[in-house]
Amino acid sequence: MNGAGTLMDFLDEPFPDVGTYEDFHTIDWLREKSRDTDRHRKVWRSADEPWFWCGAGVPLTVCVVVLQITSKSRESIWELIKSLLDAWSGWVVMLLIGLLSGTLAGVIDLAVDWMTDLKEGVCLSAFWYSHEQCCWTSNETTFADRDKCPQWQKWAELMTGHTEGAGAYLLNYFLYILWALLFSFLAVTLVRVFAPYACGSGIPEIKTILSGFIIRGYLGKWTLLIKTVTLVLAVSSGLSLGKEGPLVHVACCCGNLFCSLFSKYSKNEGKRREVLSAAAAAGVSVAFGAPIGGVLFSLEEVSYYFPLKTLWRSFFAALVAAFTLRSINPFGNSRLVLFYVEYHTPWYMAELVPFILLGVFGGLWGTLFIRANIAWCRRRKTTQLGKYPVLEVIIVTAITAVLAYPNPYTRRSTSELISELFNDCGALESSQLCDYINNPNMSRPVDDIPDRPAGPGVYNAMWQLALALIFKIVITIFTFGIKVSSSDEANHCFTQSD
Repeated sequence: MNGAGTLMDFLDEPFPDVGTYEDFHTIDWLREKSRDTDRHRKVWRSADEPWFWCGAGVPLTVCVVVLQITSKSRESIWELIKSLLDAWSGWVVMLLIGLLSGTLAGVIDLAVDWMTDLKEGVCLSAFWYSHEQCCWTSNETTFADRDKCPQWQKWAELMTGHTEGAGAYLLNYFLYILWALLFSFLAVTLVRVFAPYACGSGIPEIKTILSGFIIRGYLGKWTLLIKTVTLVLAVSSGLSLGKEGPLVHVACCCGNLFCSLFSKYSKNEGKRREVLSAAAAAGVSVAFGAPIGGVLFSLEEVSYYFPLKTLWRSFFAALVAAFTLRSINPFGNSRLVLFYVEYHTPWYMAELVPFILLGVFGGLWGTLFIRANIAWCRRRKTTQLGKYPVLEVIIVTAITAVLAYPNPYTRRSTSELISELFNDCGALESSQLCDYINNPNMSRPVDDIPDRPAGPGVYNAMWQLALALIFKIVITIFTFGIKVSSSDEANHCFTQSD
């Protein structure tokens, strides 16, 4: 028996240079599965207790865990703790991924909110407060100027003391462009110098990695750090992009980081991809506030190997991430996203007509955008602008800032714009979209919006929104694909020849 055991141990040892993969190679799924099976078989052989009771009806995982704990508990308390940690390491990793992903998403939301408002002004009482947070703490805000407060000052008012006039407007205009250029320059420079893999959304590369492809450094610590920082800078610069796609990349970097803490995942590429699939679900969960949607996204879109246990662990990681983000409460509304819908009245059959038209427009616009963006990306490769990605980012940012500032609906971030469109009109709402005429002779209450005629502010907002739609359609085509951390499908990242 000793000779047979020694022979089996010898056969279980990996051959030299076998078991590791070179960069830009694919993994051997069968070999990784065999390794995991051998790992469980070693636990069986190391157990002193007879294991003949592990027959029909007893799951293999339960047998291995029981035998491993029984064997290690006889050696020392430390061995027992390590056995328990190994048995529950999968759930521990999911917990850590959810906590870190939710925390980073909350920090990113708070930082984006603050830096976006920083382009227009600063809070005198606490410079780290955004415009909304600054006015929350103010006791001097009047009902007429409920969207303003003395503690928040625009740059022209802070520097010159004037709030009205052409001079104040031009100074605020200039500083808005200057801040946008600074943020975008820092974002593209950090990506180029420290982590070229941090550019783009990262979702295509994540799908490639989950299919079994090896990309060393794409989920590394530097990529996680630079991706988080530059994501805040890129979104705050006002570029027509979002943070939803990069949050999936950030969550997968967190998953890869915690995989290195457990040999069961760090030494098995197949097991590592189970963790990355769950991390992708956590990323979508914090991006859209949808834990179930995150699991479905990971199952249907990015994962190639998705066993049943990964399904439950993905859901657990997504729930922990969503709970962590809600606990941070970055938007101050106790919700996972800045905008949400509340239904107070039933819908009518006539409303199906604009819904149908909206769907038709979305399909046509999606087709136009994809074709136009692909054509521009091909054109970029043949022009001088494509050889200087930093200059391209600066030019696109400058054009975006110059055209966006005059329109209040393009000046703010996309999340804030959508939030205003989703908000219900009430007595405390100061948006132009809620400028309805109040007739004291009306028998219906004041907040009954459908029976009140629209005021001049509503018509003005309609024109501004129409111009914002045209602006977003055009500028997004040229923005997607530039070398910053963004929610776009970048064609290629920095190379040594850039």
